[in-house]
Amino acid sequence: MRQRVLTEVQGEKIVSLESAAAQGNQGAFYLSSGVHGDEPGAAWGLLAWAESNFVRLRQEAFLIFPCLNPWGLMANTRADHRGLDINRRFHIEDDEICGPWRLALAGRRCRLGLCLHEDYDAQGCYIYELSHLQRPAGHAILEKCARVIPPDPRRKIDGRSTQGGVIRRRTPPADLPGMPEAIVLHQLGCPMTLTFETPSEFSLDERVQTQADFITAALSYAPSLEDAAP
Repeated sequence: MRQRVLTEVQGEKIVSLESAAAQGNQGAFYLSSGVHGDEPGAAWGLLAWAESNFVRLRQEAFLIFPCLNPWGLMANTRADHRGLDINRRFHIEDDEICGPWRLALAGRRCRLGLCLHEDYDAQGCYIYELSHLQRPAGHAILEKCARVIPPDPRRKIDGRSTQGGVIRRRTPPADLPGMPEAIVLHQLGCPMTLTFETPSEFSLDERVQTQADFITAALSYAPSLEDAAP
């Protein structure tokens, strides 16, 4: 895969990785982690999945942002080096991190967006599904990836109604203090974005495995290239 340096902060490079097929703009699978530095299971899960799927990475269209907040990961903090939550800043074109991210996505087609996270308050794993497609996918994906950590049983998560560990929306919520990665990615044309959360108080091994299982399951429910057409 080709590695590109988006920017450098505090001496740490923030990079993207893209397969040859993604460079041809064939409708890439978008994967990211490390937006919040205190959610290491997500970044480690992406790494574990990639190490087991190098043939697929070589053959198909993938665009990967493996760690958008390296300073936060090293410091074990949600915020970045400025003390800011970048997952509320993806709409800001001149942001130090999100600006280069937006430039890297300019003119690209993404058929599925997977944003990997963890939640301190979670009682299991759960999915935010944002999609304009008629066919929902969240429950089927969760059924496949929740063999190690069960779905979060709560009926409300972050004040939002939840069914079986899935929060599904066809339009973004209007009450957010800023714009998360998954929402901006959807606004840029990705037909379905899935934000996956594992409970950060569970064991690291379980979280890593569940994150990797989620990626595998989600890719099997990816929208078609026609759905990803501009």
